[in-house]
Amino acid sequence: MTYQEKKSIVSIISAILIFVSFSVFKYVRYPEEGLASTEMLRYWGSFVLVLTLVSILAHIVISIVFNIVFRITTGEKEPTFADELDKQIELKAHRNGFFVFIIGFLLAMASLAIEQPVQMMFVILIVSGFISDVASNVTKLYHYRRGV
Repeated sequence: MTYQEKKSIVSIISAILIFVSFSVFKYVRYPEEGLASTEMLRYWGSFVLVLTLVSILAHIVISIVFNIVFRITTGEKEPTFADELDKQIELKAHRNGFFVFIIGFLLAMASLAIEQPVQMMFVILIVSGFISDVASNVTKLYHYRRGV
């Protein structure tokens, strides 16, 4: 398996673990029913912001640890250049990830248009962000294994 394939697999697993563990952590702190709408918006706003920060920090730490473990186990360094294939795969992965997120964003706005609770919009946005991250990494893994 190449470096890029291993990195994609680690990214997929870490994204799933980060999202699930943070969601379980925040679910326990979910406010009771009947709270004021400002309290509910504050909860969901903090959920999104903290998830974003935790996810970024965890991905950085996991990437550093992955590179250290990769270097120790294989004796190779991380590739320092990206050829045309790498760039093309990266672009396809970004395209697919953005496409999934845009679909999620439109679904979130549609949930508001059909008068669903605001919580539904936040849940759809959060889940679509997670799925877009996973879709992007799965696309990379697929194209590194099968080609473009």
